[in-house]
Amino acid sequence: MKVTQIREKAKALKVKNYSRMRKDDLIRAVQIAEGNTDCFKRIQDCGQQDCLWREDCQIEN
Repeated sequence: MKVTQIREKAKALKVKNYSRMRKDDLIRAVQIAEGNTDCFKRIQDCGQQDCLWREDCQIEN
């Protein structure tokens, strides 16, 4: 997902200072605002297949 799309989502969720955040921090702020764990890029081999952020989070090395 592109940063502009994530910012739109953050704005809709009323995340503070969303326009100043880096992508990783922005995604974590959205996760928290949605009531989820802010786990983006913090868990290797995550089992959540239906996660919106999976493609960016679980990048193959």
